Amino acid sequence: MGNFLFLGNIQIGEILIIALVVLLFFGGRKIPELMKGLGKGVKSFKEGMNEVEKEVNQDAGKPVAGEKKKDTAQEQ
Repeated sequence: MGNFLFLGNIQIGEILIIALVVLLFFGGRKIPELMKGLGKGVKSFKEGMNEVEKEVNQDAGKPVAGEKKKDTAQEQ
């Protein structure tokens, strides 16, 4: 747990110090609001990525995940 790829060689003690500084800086009441906003942002980003993927797949003529393929025999 002590070695995150994006943080280098950070140890558990350093993580606790950073968490304590964040808690002191923002306060106990503000942190849940920040996490809620972060969650909404991640959700919005994922929805946007899914929309872009659907558009790309539709332009390429590929079936989109979660959608049924149209049967051309039934349409005629």
